[in-house]
Amino acid sequence: MAEIDKKEELLKVSDEISKCFECPLSKTRTNTVPGEGNSDADIMLIGEAPGFHEDEKGVPFCGAAGKFLEEMLAGIGLKRDDVFIANTLKCRPPENRDPEESEKTACRPYLDRQIKIINPKLIVGLGRHAVSTLMPGAGSITQLHGKAVRRPSGQVYFALYHPAAALHNGSLRQTLIDDFKKIPPIIEKIKNEKLKMKKEDNQEDVKQQKLI
Repeated sequence: MAEIDKKEELLKVSDEISKCFECPLSKTRTNTVPGEGNSDADIMLIGEAPGFHEDEKGVPFCGAAGKFLEEMLAGIGLKRDDVFIANTLKCRPPENRDPEESEKTACRPYLDRQIKIINPKLIVGLGRHAVSTLMPGAGSITQLHGKAVRRPSGQVYFALYHPAAALHNGSLRQTLIDDFKKIPPIIEKIKNEKLKMKKEDNQEDVKQQKLI
């Protein structure tokens, strides 16, 4: 899908989210927070749910956790505009409570469509709720953080602690920074694998043509 088409499709999803009343969060939200960023991104970052500032502005990760996320992106040579940032929930839970399963279920079709449109090389789950949603049965955040997992679909996921958790628990800060630095080599490995597969496919095409 061409990048301009991806942008249009993502706008359609955002518009549908703004009109969504599938769960009670629609009654308490100020704004929906569909997500934002590069529609053709290699990396998609998915958090748990919008907080106070996100609900006010309709922008994901725009508070203190967002600033820390931007610092970590800069540490690997990237900006917000280079990635796509979203959450498992598109509306803020009251008082920033944990997302409920029914709410994640209601939002999941929107998230799945965004993933399908963007088709990222790597999906990064930020926090335990995002990790359990994206990588069910793979393990806990304490087991998976800093590890890349290829699911049966072929999609590669990478688990990280949530930036907000690192701000509240200083002992997690360096762990998160160190884990974040693993992203570039993972992306490089995925790209090399895709190039190898493409080369093998081309060789098979040539072989078939010779057989004919």
